[in-house]
Amino acid sequence: MVYIIGAGPGDPELITVKGKSILEKSDIIIYAGSLVNKELLKSAKPGCEIYNSAVMNLGEVISVIEKGVKEGKLVSRLHTGDPSIYGAIREQMDEFVKRGIPFEVIPGVSSFCAAAAALKKEYTLPDVSQTVILTRMEGRTKVPENESIQSLADHNATMIIFLSVHMLEQLVEKLCFKYSQDTPVAVVYKASWPEQKIVEGTLKNICAKVADERIDKTALVIVGKFLGDRYELSKLYDKNFSHGFRKASQNYNW
Repeated sequence: MVYIIGAGPGDPELITVKGKSILEKSDIIIYAGSLVNKELLKSAKPGCEIYNSAVMNLGEVISVIEKGVKEGKLVSRLHTGDPSIYGAIREQMDEFVKRGIPFEVIPGVSSFCAAAAALKKEYTLPDVSQTVILTRMEGRTKVPENESIQSLADHNATMIIFLSVHMLEQLVEKLCFKYSQDTPVAVVYKASWPEQKIVEGTLKNICAKVADERIDKTALVIVGKFLGDRYELSKLYDKNFSHGFRKASQNYNW
């Protein structure tokens, strides 16, 4: 059996209980060495074979997994954050299916969730934004034309841009076609790691601020008015709003 495990955003305590339990029992661990916190590997049992996929190609990764499973070993494929987001796991899962390798995916905490926690913000504020867009700039990996930054910016929604901080000036230029220059922006470097950094500003000044901090990789660019202070209170806890678990009460005081 092979488990694809989300390692979480960096803090080794942010892996799920289920993910950690499987990691501790694994006979083989293949981890994404460029991003996964190596502290997690301390959970490996004695004799566990450990491979760094940063120096392996797809064929080599699949070969190690197939051999291990045929030998009756428990294999963990450890990805950063949640593996479903920019994890390149589909091509691995398709190979497992072709080869009859049983597998399971264990979700993890994505870096965009850890970034919100670091910022102490909520992405979906009433009357501000109820939509969160996860995307990236086009680089060596192409982006469909209808998913360009300019197209997505039309919505003025909360936007979280992965894998793009090294192209920040081009990104800001594209965003400014639709967002005003005073739109709040945060750049969160290595969310939840000890070396985490937060740079806050607006579309007008964020490039200079990030350049001063010399951040050019491993960071999220987060854009939206949710970073400001104006919003409406939710209906969820409104004393005048009824729902399936609570009746409205005009007399409730707090």
